[in-house]
Formats: sequence, C-alpha cells, structure tokens
Amino acid sequence: MSDQTQKQSPATLTAQALGWVDDATRSVTPPLYPSTTFERNTDLSYHDGRCYTRADNPTYDQTCEVLNALEGGVETRLFASGMAAAVAILHALNPGDHVVAPKVMYWALRSFMLDSGVRAGLSFDFVDNGDTDQWDQHIKPGKTKMVWLETPANPDWQITDIAAVAAIARKAGAQVVVDNTVATPLLTRPIDFGADIVMHSATKYLNGHSDVLAGSLTTAKDSEFWQRVCKQHASGGAVLGVFETWLLLRGMRTLAVRVERACTTAMTIARHFENHPEIEQIQYPGLESHVGHDIAKKQMRGGFGGMLSIRVKGGEKRAIDFHNKCKIFKRATSLGGVESLIEHRSSVEGPTSPVPGDLLRVSVGIEDVNDLVNDLETALRLSK
Repeated sequence: MSDQTQKQSPATLTAQALGWVDDATRSVTPPLYPSTTFERNTDLSYHDGRCYTRADNPTYDQTCEVLNALEGGVETRLFASGMAAAVAILHALNPGDHVVAPKVMYWALRSFMLDSGVRAGLSFDFVDNGDTDQWDQHIKPGKTKMVWLETPANPDWQITDIAAVAAIARKAGAQVVVDNTVATPLLTRPIDFGADIVMHSATKYLNGHSDVLAGSLTTAKDSEFWQRVCKQHASGGAVLGVFETWLLLRGMRTLAVRVERACTTAMTIARHFENHPEIEQIQYPGLESHVGHDIAKKQMRGGFGGMLSIRVKGGEKRAIDFHNKCKIFKRATSLGGVESLIEHRSSVEGPTSPVPGDLLRVSVGIEDVNDLVNDLETALRLSK
C-alpha cells in the first residue's frame, strides 16, 4: 500500500478498493480466478508462490489487503463463515489452555466453546463484559492463553474497554482476539487498542447485502500463534470460495455509506423510543443511559453502530406480538444488511439463553428513518 493510500480515509479506501486497477485491461473491478490449481515452474518453484487455491487464490488478495488497511493489520485470512474463523482460533490453542470470554456474546460461539472447546481440553471462564475488574480477576498469568472480546456484545450491546483488558492480558502473556463484527473497522480498530487478532463475521456489515457467508481474521503482527492459525486455515478446509470473495469485496466498497446511515438511523430510533411509555428499555451504546456509553465514546468513532435492542413492556408475549406486527422490519436472524431486521432473540438461543424474553434485537438498515419509526410505532399500537 502506497504512502498516499495510507493517508486516505476509510471511506475512500473501501470505495476504491485501495485504488486497484488491472494492469492488463485497466479494469477497475477485480476479476475472478476460479482455477483450483496453478502450474509450477520448470525449476519446481511456484509462480507467485501459488500452489493450490485453498490458500493461494489471487481472488483473495485484494479483499485481504482492504481489510489489512481498514484494521491496521499485517495479514488477513478469509474463511467460509465467521464461525469458521473463530473455530480456527480455538483450534490453534493447545489442550489445557485457559480462555477468558464474555458472559454475553454471540451465542453460537459460546455454545461451541462449552461443547467442542471443552471436549478439546480447553477451559473457559466467562465474565461481565463491562467489568474490567472481573477480567483482571480471571486472566491468570501462565494459565490464560487467550482472551476473547466482543464489543459491542450481542445482544445487549455491552461495551468492553479493549485497551484496559488488553493491558491485563499482555502482562499475563495471553493473546487478545476481538470480534469486531458489530463495530466494524470504521467505528473501532481493536489493534489500535492492543488487540492481537481481529475477527469478523464478514456475512454481516462487511458484505452488507445478506447474500454472502464469510469470515475473516486479521493479525496485528506475525507470530508463532498466528502461524498456527494460518495452518488451520490452509489445512482445515473452511476457506472462502472465490465468488463469495468477489461479492464480499463488492459489498465492502459501500461499507462507509451503509455504516454511516445505519448509525444515524439507529441513534434516531433509540432516542425516539428511549422514554416511550410502551418500552421498558432501549439498549444502545450511543445513549447516555447505556452503562457502557463513556467507554463507547472513547473507542468508537463516527457512530455507535446500527444494532440496538428493545425491551417491550408486557413481557415475552407482548414482545413476540409486537415483532409480528412489524411490516418493514423483517423477522429474521442476522444483522448488518441493507434491510432492517427484528428478532426475538431468546427463542433463537433456546431455553438456556440468558436473554430476557421481552427483548427484541434490531438490525437497522438503510431505509428511510421515518418509515422505520412509524413501523415500530404502529406495531406497538397494534400489539396492545
């Protein structure tokens, strides 16, 4: 990346995909390379180091470089899903290693940790996201090998002080991995706050169109641990297809405008309903009433994200009825797309979920904000 490119804003970097132009055709859109294998040279070397597409396909190059630039990392690997990226991290640990993670986090990964992770010989402690003292109490020098952070955390959007927890982990000799899916690198760059590796479910905001399943890991530096992750990537087989990679890069080129719109709209919705007589609580880190607001102001720039949760007065039945009455908001899992979604989260996670039954998770899209507010107001009125 040139010095001029390094000085450009994230909006310019994403829109132009680092200003790439094909040398041969002068195309401004990167091509697809569907080949699964690459011919060796006569001296048995590999042209550009490429052997087999699982780790070496040139379609990956541009997407990885954009993510390196956005996150401030040195290398990015793309995976078939966010879960595949997270599992590669866990597989890079050794039996007996200790992991500290948040109590409130992406439910599928927490379940994987407590099932497959425990069976693989890992041990886990789960702590309150926003309580730095709890992180300090549970991160043990010589024992803890990885600290997993997710901020804002799904689905109550608690905020973790990345810099404070990273400093504790560094003293203990533990790797710090941050799930940056919700904030995106446009709002938070965890590496700037001391993270070693940044993870994304690229299915969400990075792609942004609900048509690609993808994940990514970006490292702050090369290390022995990162090389183990890369080995899992290359040999584990959960790599991203070239067409999905091409679609991911296409989606990332509108990342800045989508995130800006979602942040603005989410704040408007949160403020509109914060003191609404039919709402028990709005959970959104942009509100001064949110317990993590001060930390969010420190480590999120340009907005507080497009995710919020609504706790409806009247309990679980009212919440379900309310979300059934929405017309513009679609009742669907996932987040970060151009369309607005609403979800009764506890019924997705099941009977062991810590999520209250009256909570609805909302992913704000890019529709007109007045239409979205009116849709929610109408649903509240009809669900009485």
